[in-house]
Amino acid sequence: MTATTSGRARQIAWVTLLVVLVLVTAVLPLLLTGGQSGGRTLDPADTSLNGSGALARLLEAHGVEVVRVETPGAAVAAAGPQTLLLVTEASFLNRDAARRIAEAPGDRLVAGSVPHLDVLASGVRRQGPVRARSRAPECALREAVRAGDAYTGGMSFAGPPGATGCYPAGDGHALVRYTADGHTVTVLGDASFMTNLRLAEDGNAALALNLAGARPKLVWLAEPEDPDEAGEAGDPGAGAEGQARSLGDLMPGGVRWAVLQLAVAVALAALWRGRRLGPVVVERLPVVVRAAETAEGRGRLYRSRRARDRAALALRAAAADRLAPRLGLPRTATAEEVAVAAAARAGRDPEPVLALLCGPPPGDDTALVTLAAHLDTLERQVRDS
Repeated sequence: MTATTSGRARQIAWVTLLVVLVLVTAVLPLLLTGGQSGGRTLDPADTSLNGSGALARLLEAHGVEVVRVETPGAAVAAAGPQTLLLVTEASFLNRDAARRIAEAPGDRLVAGSVPHLDVLASGVRRQGPVRARSRAPECALREAVRAGDAYTGGMSFAGPPGATGCYPAGDGHALVRYTADGHTVTVLGDASFMTNLRLAEDGNAALALNLAGARPKLVWLAEPEDPDEAGEAGDPGAGAEGQARSLGDLMPGGVRWAVLQLAVAVALAALWRGRRLGPVVVERLPVVVRAAETAEGRGRLYRSRRARDRAALALRAAAADRLAPRLGLPRTATAEEVAVAAAARAGRDPEPVLALLCGPPPGDDTALVTLAAHLDTLERQVRDS
């Protein structure tokens, strides 16, 4: 009788916990967002984390007139010689609409993953996707120099001849500016630094103000509240062809939370009814090999194959991994970044340290041994500094 009562009590406890977790999953998002949805991305009238309402208010406080438009036709009509037309990844564009915007008077600011870049910024080539993170400008562009480090990336670009590139990323730059036919065109690979979520980080606010506030009037092409309005306003196909909508975009928000709750319920039910695993069984290994013997055997294998390049690469990678935390760098730091930081910490010339961590493979065994000794010396100098 006691065992049966205890089993029922455990079942009731699990069911109660499941109900509580489902209720928390349903109510917590509403409490955190205040009943609002995810908002419209990069919209100057939106105050959610994805919106850009804070940037719009800052621009207006600095005397910039912000004109929010929802269709390319309205954007072209509002543009003038002293205006800046902002196009973001939230803009609904087809190729014809992009061509009309490219022919509009004034300057252009293209930020994020915008379609038809070959039309909006002729001559700018995509080099490849890069990770968005805080980067230094490393250029002479006044707007970027005054802002300093900013959250950029997303895509790297190569500009036409005479273009200015800032925020090096991958094989190109995350920001490219050039002048053509009297218009200044600025292209950025990521626009999230303009959102309410990231505007207060690093120099994001300064960069956004410097770029978007370059003219007295900013025409901001935003996502229409009704995607069909883009086509109704004189831009055929802009709602369908310009921005493909996934199945998830067409699902109401309540359906997403219902699916999430169902997944949580299934996971808890599986945990409740699943087979319990016993304790871990410790098994004695038949042979215990010391780490020194393993390293020595690997070294002999490298020597027998004359793989001095692989051995040098392993020595340099291991040294960089050990130096990075001592220098306050993340594990993802490149060897060049580690070399520059180590040279600064040890008070040495950066060039020899770069050659030590990133140089060519040694030509013979003596040079390999010398490389290992120099790496040990560098680690000791960093440790003792």
